[in-house]
Amino acid sequence: MYAFGVCRQMRIRVPRIAALNWLSSRTLLRYAHNLPFATIEVEEISGSQPAEVQNLVQGNWTGTTSWKTIVDPLNGEPFIQVAEVDETGIQPFVESLSKCPKHGLHNPFKAPERYLMLGDISNKAAHMLSLPKVSDFFTRLIQRVAPKSYQQALGEVYVTQKFLENFSGDQVRFLARSFAVPGNHLGQQSHGFRWPYGPVAIITPFNFPLEIPVLQLMGALYMGNKPILKVDSKVSIVMDQMIRLLHHCGLPVEDVDFINSDGKTMNKLLLEANPQMTLFTGSSRVADKLAVDLKGRIKLEDAGFDWKILGPDVQKVDYIAWICDQDAYACSGQKCSAQSIIFMHENWFKSPLISRMKDLALRRKLEDLTIGPVLTFTTEAMLEHMNKLLQIPGAEVLFGGKALENHSIPPIYGALKPTAIYIPLDEMLKDDNYELVTREIFGPFQVVTDYKENQLPKVLEALERMHAHLTAAVVSNDPLFLQEVIGKSVNGTTYAGLRARTTGAPQNHWFGPAGDPRGAGIGTPEAIKLVWSCHREIIYDIGPLPSHWEIPPAT
Repeated sequence: MYAFGVCRQMRIRVPRIAALNWLSSRTLLRYAHNLPFATIEVEEISGSQPAEVQNLVQGNWTGTTSWKTIVDPLNGEPFIQVAEVDETGIQPFVESLSKCPKHGLHNPFKAPERYLMLGDISNKAAHMLSLPKVSDFFTRLIQRVAPKSYQQALGEVYVTQKFLENFSGDQVRFLARSFAVPGNHLGQQSHGFRWPYGPVAIITPFNFPLEIPVLQLMGALYMGNKPILKVDSKVSIVMDQMIRLLHHCGLPVEDVDFINSDGKTMNKLLLEANPQMTLFTGSSRVADKLAVDLKGRIKLEDAGFDWKILGPDVQKVDYIAWICDQDAYACSGQKCSAQSIIFMHENWFKSPLISRMKDLALRRKLEDLTIGPVLTFTTEAMLEHMNKLLQIPGAEVLFGGKALENHSIPPIYGALKPTAIYIPLDEMLKDDNYELVTREIFGPFQVVTDYKENQLPKVLEALERMHAHLTAAVVSNDPLFLQEVIGKSVNGTTYAGLRARTTGAPQNHWFGPAGDPRGAGIGTPEAIKLVWSCHREIIYDIGPLPSHWEIPPAT
């Protein structure tokens, strides 16, 4: 989700935070000991000193009789114990959600002071995350469980901090702004309000263990809901600590439940607790199952085979190569917005672009986590997919295509060099090949194809046949070309122009899919209102009655 481009701004705007990358580990440990909310020391988490992740229900942090062991994704050492709830332990969570009425913890007619309270909590939490020692704590914690470069992890913390800053003070109650329309006679007015759902659920993935859950959790709270949050157990330690920070900033401990469980247990909890709305971020397969199980009471930000089209106007080759490298391989390609395929105009294909992209990919190394473990695909699975693609006539490896070497990443995860596979456009469009070529590989893997001037309709056909429509980029400053492609495509977050990218979920614009009524957004007032509230109309009709009114004839 997060674009490296935002990090470039941080070098100017938050130099103190970025500078922490160079502090000694001894200094950082001394900082961590001073954090009033933290229950762990990031650098001390190890097999000999494993960290523990608890559940939060009805205001109490609890353990369990069954602990799941999480292994360090860089060396396979067991280093975190997660208190996972099984199907026999869900009742306290079901009861907690059932205590929240459908009209929510607050709404425009009930406990409006909570809007102000949450604005104050956001302000305090934003300030906390702006402190170098706190920002560094979460940055390094993210790196431990979802390995990515320090700058990428820091960017996630930065976006979260700016989001909380954006919804400080009166901004929370402004989300519940209503409107009125004059009626048909004196004393009649209709008023539209944003209304909470009450008990809700949030399920988020591993790749952004702070940004996605915090933004959706706070959005749910702002609108008056009582959420239960489940984060992928591999990374849930991050939100364990973040919820403790929110409590430190004044969030009532009963307002949020936090559960660690496997998917089967969470599915059972959802069916029994019957939340009024569930937000799911993750795979399309699970999303479609939940949509059926929950009878449509769901919002989704599911998978995206995200595309980039390079138009006819070739310019700034080095810059475009850098953006392509960032979009495809930052966070080892484990972003829902990662560049999955590039359609290169023949002018670009003849340029040095691919050679420059290869050079940039070769800079990435495990030592600084600019390339790292893939947490949802094994190395063998990614290479098997590559070999299937190479059976297509005309396919070839442009660069990469080999496993990482000299590492201790456990075999349950993947370790692949940044990879690009060329597939001819006409071959891609064949029915026997299309589904294979457009399969999303959540790792450092992309497809490259080219098109001639008269083949743009074939490119647009390829886009039309795709199932997921999250992010896209149209790289061109030709206004007629932009108009043609944007007008005949769907993706909900589309960047257009010379500096267009596919990755980028800062706090200042909508991020989410389009073309699906279940689609969820994140980060903006519009996204929060769409996902976490519904419309309620109150029609006041207080009179007076006309003088000399009489009962009219039956109709």
